[in-house]
Amino acid sequence: MRMVPAGLTGGLLKEGGKAPLKGATWYMAWQSGDGLSYAFPAGSLRGSKWLSADLLVEGTHLVVFEVSLREGADGPRFAMIFSALNQCSARMRIRLSAVDQNRWRFEREGAWLKPMCSGDRVDLSKVDRMAIRVIRKSDRPVRFFMTPVTASSAEPPLLRKLLLPRGKLADEVGQNTLMDWDGKSRSPAEVVTRLKSQLAAAPSARWPSSFSRWGGWKARKFRGTGFFRTHHDGKRWWLLDPDGHPFWSAGLDCVRVDTPMAVTGIVKALKWMPPRRGRFAAAVRSFRGQTVVNFLAANCIRAFGPKRWHGNWSRIALAELKRLGFNTVANWSEWEEARSARFPYVRPLDPSYRRSQKIFREFPDVFTGEFAADAAEFARQLEETRDDPAFIGYFLMNEPTWGFAKETPAAGMLFNTPRCEARRRLAEFLRRRHRSDAGLSRAWGFRTSLKAVADGRWTRRLSPKAQSDLADFSEIMCERLFTALSGACRKVDPNHLNLGARYYTVPPRWAVKGMRSFDVFSVNGYDRRVRPELGGFAKELGRPIMVGEWHFGSLDAGLPASGIGHVRDQRDRGRAFRIYTEDAAAKPWCVGVHYFTLYDEGVLGRSDGENWQIGFLDVCNRPYPELASAARAAHERLYEVATGKVPPFSEEPVYLPLLFL
Repeated sequence: MRMVPAGLTGGLLKEGGKAPLKGATWYMAWQSGDGLSYAFPAGSLRGSKWLSADLLVEGTHLVVFEVSLREGADGPRFAMIFSALNQCSARMRIRLSAVDQNRWRFEREGAWLKPMCSGDRVDLSKVDRMAIRVIRKSDRPVRFFMTPVTASSAEPPLLRKLLLPRGKLADEVGQNTLMDWDGKSRSPAEVVTRLKSQLAAAPSARWPSSFSRWGGWKARKFRGTGFFRTHHDGKRWWLLDPDGHPFWSAGLDCVRVDTPMAVTGIVKALKWMPPRRGRFAAAVRSFRGQTVVNFLAANCIRAFGPKRWHGNWSRIALAELKRLGFNTVANWSEWEEARSARFPYVRPLDPSYRRSQKIFREFPDVFTGEFAADAAEFARQLEETRDDPAFIGYFLMNEPTWGFAKETPAAGMLFNTPRCEARRRLAEFLRRRHRSDAGLSRAWGFRTSLKAVADGRWTRRLSPKAQSDLADFSEIMCERLFTALSGACRKVDPNHLNLGARYYTVPPRWAVKGMRSFDVFSVNGYDRRVRPELGGFAKELGRPIMVGEWHFGSLDAGLPASGIGHVRDQRDRGRAFRIYTEDAAAKPWCVGVHYFTLYDEGVLGRSDGENWQIGFLDVCNRPYPELASAARAAHERLYEVATGKVPPFSEEPVYLPLLFL
């Protein structure tokens, strides 16, 4: 079915002129919300399995689009957001099975980036309207073309013929060819010279003079245990380093050779592709079915050769952390390098749950023996670091995708998993609460039965009371998940800190109870400051707070996107860093914040498509001097701020609207 727009919304303008693709139309969006509306008889999509269209976005800054499907004017609304590389043709391919909300993110395909679901589940037999609109953009107008949307039962082919109206998108050292900026490297030789000088300077890098040998505050000391632990001194929470010095964890995520670009389907956009064999073999790999090129690795190989490049990179990277004043190699890092250097580090654990049935997104059925076996296997990851004093602790998971859903885990399970032990336990829970089928039907406001809850396909829309019951059962599910994993880890490794689940924001009430099994309550916090309401969780749980991710980027340094936090330039990135870090250190319940990331992301996007300017260094290992000096200044006075001897930095930057959330 070929879907023709019924109209334009917001200020979207339809332009004349021939588009490079047959049947495509040029549009101009002036503001967020501009888009296209579609109307069709309910049931038109019932037999369809895919939506597809081709598009190309001009300009140099990333744009986020949203496709939404809705049942009537006020009914449930499903949405998928995505982006596309600038100046490169892309094919949108949406699996309509996504409307069941059992999956949050889908894989990127070529220049079609980071498709993610949100909103409600919808019934395709009732959907009668669709919209495509721009929801995030820079302050510049957006010109793009798009072909008509096609709904089909057959899978559309991947895009094979690539359009690059302004030529190649990445140069031979991995930089953006579409833009120029201060600090852009002009040749591979310049990059090689920089890396060699950084290696020569590495031995002279030092932490601030107030730091202990582990990065703690050497002016004070409590009882040391030989490992990191938590401590409340009567006024505030700390971590303590192995020698007993108060330790506030200033961390940097992704301390690794980390500028990957997924190039499957878009190799033509590269000026130079490292050969898979020979000298540059380490710069090319396969990941989740995609070919990934790492230009940082290629640049280091140019400088140091195929055998010595990685060791030299490690020396440079850890020296850079000391120069910046960071005392923690944080999540997603090559922690083995930190262990060898006795540099404090954390680890992420991989919750693969190989045996367990997944009942909603990646949430396992926690009521089975298979989950108990998975929890034991999960904990065995800690065996190799159990006795290492440099190891601070571990994160059980990162931003569980069931946490992004509008539905609770129990509601998602009810709709998506016809048979599992957890549904039988849910029915038992409801029997204790409502006693009978009649009691359940009265409470939920429609006729149903405990048997229907326990087994079979569920399609009924849930009432507020039903959602409340399912939230209560979700609390039981989460408590069982967290306590089982925590207990298994404690059995394998009693020495190190359980740093929690890195929830993507302030968690809902049904997720919190099980977090009492953590030593530290962790969230990822993309705000101007650490959110003050987290102090309430610290008090309630009797646990300190750690932020596992945050950042600020800008659009002035050669990448299409600023990341989530957004400021106007590199100077304001430095101010934003100091505001966030020093304000967090002044909060007596916060024991650390970990910045995401050490490096900018690749210009063509990593495996999911992110291509954000968020790093302390670029792909050519060039530091951003304004951010570097701000970090050093914040860390020099870190412990004075934490103890109230000096007030936190207060010179705010100009914060710009969030762009690419």
